[in-house]
Amino acid sequence: MNDLTTLSARLRELRTDRKMAQDRLAATIGVSKSLVQQFESGKLIPQEGTAERLDGFFGTGDEIQRAAKDAREDRQPWLRSWFEQERRATLLRSWEPMLVPGLLQCESYMRAVFAAVPSNAGKVDALVAKRRERQAATIDREDPVGLSAIIGEVVLRRGPGEVLKDQLGHLVDVGHRPHVRVRVIPAESEGLHVGLAGAFVIAGMPDGRRTAYMDDQLTGHVAAARSDLAHLELAWEEIDALALPVVQSRDLILRTLHEHK
Repeated sequence: MNDLTTLSARLRELRTDRKMAQDRLAATIGVSKSLVQQFESGKLIPQEGTAERLDGFFGTGDEIQRAAKDAREDRQPWLRSWFEQERRATLLRSWEPMLVPGLLQCESYMRAVFAAVPSNAGKVDALVAKRRERQAATIDREDPVGLSAIIGEVVLRRGPGEVLKDQLGHLVDVGHRPHVRVRVIPAESEGLHVGLAGAFVIAGMPDGRRTAYMDDQLTGHVAAARSDLAHLELAWEEIDALALPVVQSRDLILRTLHEHK
């Protein structure tokens, strides 16, 4: 059930508990009866002023205002930060051709990655804390988000030896969790393919919607347009077809790890 469905059901419940007709509620908050009908059917979301009046009338604090805000963001998912999209997802499908995905990074690897960017000078501790927070809110929590991650084999060999040793060991460990699947595209199978255009993550939400995130040199952006999602879904299928199964991928990671011992 999404936020819009929850809001419409809650409004009906509050009104019927008071044994109040829709037209009377409409008059009380200064809108038309048809507008109340559309709120309760989920076709429209109360605007901020209307939601505030509904909270005032029903004595619900800011409950309706918060639910209306969440429902608007569900209809326009780009209004939510990617951190919030990750947290709310049931499944994340991540493709990374160059680096270990952020949710699978150990701290020493995070620090090395952040420190490689000149503009991050003096901010590495804060950036690491934020990434650890993202991990805690998704794959490390009690009811974890599912994560299916595919990386290129070159990722296993990029970085200082000691840092890679820690990171590859972490990949093996986290890959044993039932909700995490780590797979690798072997170098000899990779060649030219659509995934080389860049990293992306597709988030499957509880109500069946999809959103996606594409990273870049600046801030990255959330994609929610159907055409963009269709492109990324097809790209994922192409990438998925090249990746080794989980067990063979783990064996490859372990062989690479042993090169650093």
